[in-house]
Amino acid sequence: MTSASLQRRLTLGMLTYMLLLSLAVAAHGLFVNENVEAAIWNSLLQSEHAYFRERMSSDPGYRWTDTELLQLYGHGSTHAIPREFDLPPGTHDEIALDERQYVALVTGTGDARSVMALDITAMEAKEMEFVRVILVSSAAIVLVLTLLTYLGVARLVRPLTSLARSIHSLLPDRSGQRIAVEARAPREARIIARSVNTYLARNDEYVERERHFIRMASHELRTPIAVLISSAEVALDQQAMKRPVESHLQRIIATANEMQDTVALLLVLARDPQRLRSMMEPVDLVELLDSVVQDHRVLAGARQLHFDLVITAPCTVQAPRQILAATIGNLVRNAIENSEHGTIRVHATASQVVVEDPGHGLSDAERGRIYTQLARAGVSDTRGGIGIELISRACAHLGWHLDVESPPAGGTRATLHFSRPQPA
Repeated sequence: MTSASLQRRLTLGMLTYMLLLSLAVAAHGLFVNENVEAAIWNSLLQSEHAYFRERMSSDPGYRWTDTELLQLYGHGSTHAIPREFDLPPGTHDEIALDERQYVALVTGTGDARSVMALDITAMEAKEMEFVRVILVSSAAIVLVLTLLTYLGVARLVRPLTSLARSIHSLLPDRSGQRIAVEARAPREARIIARSVNTYLARNDEYVERERHFIRMASHELRTPIAVLISSAEVALDQQAMKRPVESHLQRIIATANEMQDTVALLLVLARDPQRLRSMMEPVDLVELLDSVVQDHRVLAGARQLHFDLVITAPCTVQAPRQILAATIGNLVRNAIENSEHGTIRVHATASQVVVEDPGHGLSDAERGRIYTQLARAGVSDTRGGIGIELISRACAHLGWHLDVESPPAGGTRATLHFSRPQPA
């Protein structure tokens, strides 16, 4: 069922209101007119009848002389009372006699009964003509007011109509859509447009997070799954079974741990940033970093790498524990992947975590690409390090900041600031 437009409903409502108001005014005017008219006729006839009684009392032989409009019947007159005027004592209006309209004052009883009648035919005709003029003018006024109401309502609801068309034209598969309102639109239309635009912006962010999640999950999980499969195939190979398979099993365990951290980080980053910030809790970096280092000792040992862990106590930060552990784990794995042998140094304070590796370091072009990736948080190429996009997404969600540099002595230093550092 098609519902009526707001413009039509408002116009019909105003038209109904005007009709009811016109009927109420007309009924009130008719009621007042009839009562005033009755009072005038009664006063006039009472005055004439009082004059007639005075003349009769002073001159018993006096007889009333009829005029064109005023006649007397019964006592004091030569005319008998017509059947139409055979009414109870009092003033009676709109009595028809010989196609004429009268108002009659009936007084007395028996032989003293008399009727004074006033011919009001011409006045009734004038009254009816006046009523017709009022009805025609009222109808014309109602029509003009209806037209003006329709045009006024059309102008009033135009911003809402435009807003409804804009909302109807929104496409679910297109991002960056916004609702525009006219410059002279009312405040309510602006509030609706602002609310819809806020919803569209949040929906765009949600869709973009979903796209990032799918892209990162596809990239970050495909490689470790391939490593697990290849390592398991080598370990199960009949010829390989004759040789020690400890290194392959260790690689499977290390990759599985890496996948566990990556999956946890992906699931957390898929959430809304506001909901993610609500997961803040005090995290002891001493215990957390020790756990991260222990998880990566096997992977580091395969490359002849050692850890040097230095923590300035006390060292507690406010952060989601799961995402903090996964982010630091990604930095440590980056350091391992960039190095062949030596010592990986991990320094931690309450405001930052620094991971230094003895690897080949980064060129200016590589470092510039990583910073661009961190800033955009949307580039799928992650050759700058394992999980660099995950780290960038974590920084964007939690307001952290990552610095990557190559010290003069060589290698790479990655510094994760838990709050954006102030410029010197």
